[in-house]
Amino acid sequence: MSEFPLFDERLYQTTPKVCTVSEITRQIQRLVEDGLGPVWVVGEIAEIRKHRSGHLYLTLKDAQAQLRAVIWRSASWRLKFEPQTGLEVIAHGKLNVYAPQGGYQLVIDALQPKGMGAQDLALRQLRQKLDKLGYFARERKKSLPRFPRRVALVTSPSGAAVRDMLEILGRRWPAADVLVCPVRVQGDGAAAQIADAIRRVNRLRAADVLLLGRGGGSSDDLAAFNEEIVARAVFESRVPIVSAVGHEIDVTIADLVADRRALTPSEAAELATPDRDKLLEGLHACEARLRDVLTKQFEACWNRSRDLASRAPLRLPLDRIRDWERRLDDAGCRLDRGMQHRHDRAKNRLDTVAAGLEALSPLNTLARGYSLTRKESDQTVVRRAEEVRTGERLVTLLHHGKVVSRVE
Repeated sequence: MSEFPLFDERLYQTTPKVCTVSEITRQIQRLVEDGLGPVWVVGEIAEIRKHRSGHLYLTLKDAQAQLRAVIWRSASWRLKFEPQTGLEVIAHGKLNVYAPQGGYQLVIDALQPKGMGAQDLALRQLRQKLDKLGYFARERKKSLPRFPRRVALVTSPSGAAVRDMLEILGRRWPAADVLVCPVRVQGDGAAAQIADAIRRVNRLRAADVLLLGRGGGSSDDLAAFNEEIVARAVFESRVPIVSAVGHEIDVTIADLVADRRALTPSEAAELATPDRDKLLEGLHACEARLRDVLTKQFEACWNRSRDLASRAPLRLPLDRIRDWERRLDDAGCRLDRGMQHRHDRAKNRLDTVAAGLEALSPLNTLARGYSLTRKESDQTVVRRAEEVRTGERLVTLLHHGKVVSRVE
């Protein structure tokens, strides 16, 4: 006979209690949810999915097992960092049995990274995100105005930082108008106030440069300047921003995004404005150098003018003119003599040519008793008798007058 019989009649001697799947599941749910209570679980995020409702669904695992978990939207808003796959975390919550699927999950109400504070991890993640977006790029940083007319201070109105900045601004550059934008610099709502003040200064064009600062403090005190809303407002600002949050060792995201970072609020005021005393000292030095240069130039010009004045052309300016007048008179006389000589020569030549023409003139021949006969029709000269015809009219020129005749 077998040690474990296949059929035992004693099992059916009493009426068995039969449970439905729902009843068994509810019993398991009571045992798990009421029996275990809140638990702490450490594991690596193997998978994470964010639903459009805002809930986060994730899977925690270690070397031997996996555990499904959920972070409801109301709890996810309180997270100080962004859960990512591969991140080892410590989760706090209660186990919950999900009856429709017959499974269980951990409902997380608090989550923190293992080995690192949640705030430190959130700050690291935000830095990586903003660095990828170009918030820290040097080429986008604006230069500060050399002589600002208006300076805006976004800081606490009651802190030591505002007093230090006002004192330094009044001493270094009293010509600038200072606008104080009072905000909270720590605590709930501080980041929103800071971002709103930066945007208001830009919207109203109320300043040429903006100083964002506060005194030193713990990392929690400076948390407002590590918020993304402040970084975005600084990045979008058209007004150059000098950030001076905390002391020298404190570096916030606002410092990295700003156009210039100062180690202290006092240094921010010095970076944003020129030193009036040094400018006046430089102007006095420029004035002295300019005076020396002008004096030397004046002396050189004076000596040159004296040298020129001692020269004959400037000392006796009419002598040169009179010399040219004499030369002009001599040239006029020579010109007159030359013209008269040429006129006489031309007249003599003209008389000679006229005498020659007079000797050759046919009129002189006519004066000696000769005559000149031409045909009336074409004025041709008649040299022989056979050149004329009977009845043709002829014109004979005499020394005095003419005779018209007809050939018979």
